[in-house]
Amino acid sequence: MARHLITSAIPYINGIKHLGNLVGSQLPADLYARYLRGRGHEVLFLCATDEHGTPAELAAAKAGQPVADYCAEMHGRQAEIANGFGLSFDHFGRSSSPQNHALTQHFAGVLADRGLIEEVREEQVYSNADGRFLPDRYIEGTCPNCGFDSARGDQCDNCTKQLDPADLIDPRSVISGSTDLEMRETKHLFLRQSQMKEKLDTWINAKSDWPVLTTSIAKKWLHDGEGLQDRGITRDLSWGVPVKRGSEDWPGMEGKVFYVWFDAPIEYIACAQEWVDAQKGSDWESWWRTDKGADAVRYTQFMGKDNVPFHTLSFPATIMGSGEPWKLVDYIKSFNYLTYDGGQFSTSRGRGVFMDQALDILPADYWRWWLLSHAPETSDAEFTWENFQASVNKDLADVLGNFVSRITKFCRSKFGEAVPEAGSYGPAEEALIAELGERVARYEAQMDAIEVRKSAAELRAIWAAGNEYLQAQAPWTTFKTDPDRAAAQVRLALNLIPLYAVLSAPFIPQAAERMLASMKCTDSSWPDDVPAALGRLAPGHGFEVPEVLFAKISDEDRVTWEERFAGQGG
Repeated sequence: MARHLITSAIPYINGIKHLGNLVGSQLPADLYARYLRGRGHEVLFLCATDEHGTPAELAAAKAGQPVADYCAEMHGRQAEIANGFGLSFDHFGRSSSPQNHALTQHFAGVLADRGLIEEVREEQVYSNADGRFLPDRYIEGTCPNCGFDSARGDQCDNCTKQLDPADLIDPRSVISGSTDLEMRETKHLFLRQSQMKEKLDTWINAKSDWPVLTTSIAKKWLHDGEGLQDRGITRDLSWGVPVKRGSEDWPGMEGKVFYVWFDAPIEYIACAQEWVDAQKGSDWESWWRTDKGADAVRYTQFMGKDNVPFHTLSFPATIMGSGEPWKLVDYIKSFNYLTYDGGQFSTSRGRGVFMDQALDILPADYWRWWLLSHAPETSDAEFTWENFQASVNKDLADVLGNFVSRITKFCRSKFGEAVPEAGSYGPAEEALIAELGERVARYEAQMDAIEVRKSAAELRAIWAAGNEYLQAQAPWTTFKTDPDRAAAQVRLALNLIPLYAVLSAPFIPQAAERMLASMKCTDSSWPDDVPAALGRLAPGHGFEVPEVLFAKISDEDRVTWEERFAGQGG
């Protein structure tokens, strides 16, 4: 048994996330966490809401609520939806927690003590129309590098190049759209990331097993142009972690808060403290401090590619720079984007499916299966209703659901609702058992490597093997001439159901539970020994024919949903 710390990139608080956000971090992280638990490992799976910064202030103002009340309400809503999707967080925290406030201020203090924070007087964009300084993310314009017309003041989402607001062509306020912007002097704290460049470069170069997507983005930020730049870690805002040097006031920083991208990753650590303080766990330091046992922990992060620079550079610079024995990430699984039917998801245009809407339409497992089996690992992926319908109908309804329904109903009609005792296995059964042993080993290897799409394809092949066996052996025909032989065929086929349930649980946990319940099987242990696992249901073991596991999506429903979520302007 090993100890695994897993974190998903924390979703921003302002609104419900779309399916692309889900498959880019939380869902594959949950897949991995469920798999590792199933294999008997000790897992701490953490996520939280990212609550600070201007977007939260603006969303709260739009909702007519104080920002703290708005964040509390939205945290509850996001937690509810995450639960609806079966996301098995050990704790779902909040970056606005007292624990994160204290820990962020602590890191700032020790970094300052080690000469890695510098006070810088700089000119910052001030919007006369809005009457406020604008954070980098609230200035948009054309990227000077690739020409993308909606680049933000800190980064271009199209080419991922790090930017400063002054770099943008034709900048405008995201708040008001005003171009009446001017530069005004203010003072901020900068994390001297440039001092950490060589150490970060060495660390990243040693990660030869990381996905190319992860390391290529990190190296681009390290080496493109002038390379890794020092980064402002404070902002002129009222909502956030107040700037302090540890527990002491920081002269000249009154009224300022830490930049959200400084405090948000620190919440991963603070979230573990919240987990203990909520009396869900007893020792958070053994997960995060290498002098308290975390050197034996394997830490895996999941995120979309837009979050890679902050997790490969800024957060590690914070941890390394502190000189304290904090756990660094061992593996970063990053994802490309999921697009919607030839374009982007858009909240303002009502385009695409968002997490709450998805659960209103169909159970979580339908979405979990499609998203994971089409995860955007090596390139962007596209959601279309036609593809979704085909995947659900073929994989879930025709392959898995049909197998379970077919064999349980046949057994009930010929042998009753109990595993038949007669007959013995022959060459066909031994061949199937051997094939499944090889396939389960491949499935485990792919899951261990976090190859999400390959794992889904192997799991589907494991399901299909049962259907192919039934088709070839046709116990309904065998029964007419050799009932004992048919009984043996049915016994093996029934034993495939709990095997499928356990293997499928990381992908489709609700259906897996229903499969085990219908077979009255309380043993959900991992099939380390496949032949032994296929004897889990002994002769005479009772079962029930389950309700339909997965209903097919009709053409009528597909067309209705296509129209409903097309958004304004199609």
